[in-house]
Amino acid sequence: MSVISVNNSNFDSVKNSEKTVLLDFYADWCGPCRMVSPIVDEIASENPQYLVGKINVDDEPELAQAFGVATIPMLVVMKNGKIVNQSAGARPKPQILAMLEE
Repeated sequence: MSVISVNNSNFDSVKNSEKTVLLDFYADWCGPCRMVSPIVDEIASENPQYLVGKINVDDEPELAQAFGVATIPMLVVMKNGKIVNQSAGARPKPQILAMLEE
């Protein structure tokens, strides 16, 4: 499965997915975000059981504010529409996968 670009208009369908959701809040100018991005892409392609989305904080400030994003990259894991895990800053792939499996 590929990564979905998440915005205000499709967020509700993403949030209400039956799958566990991984959201990557990022900005194009953010160095650590560029390090995490290919890892998130890999997780999306290798794990079809997850719905993976990316949210550009510059394009979607309302969503970033709703999630209280103060530091990017920020990864958020949601199950049944609720946040179950989140972390700020770059993380290696095993840590991101562990967040999804908790």
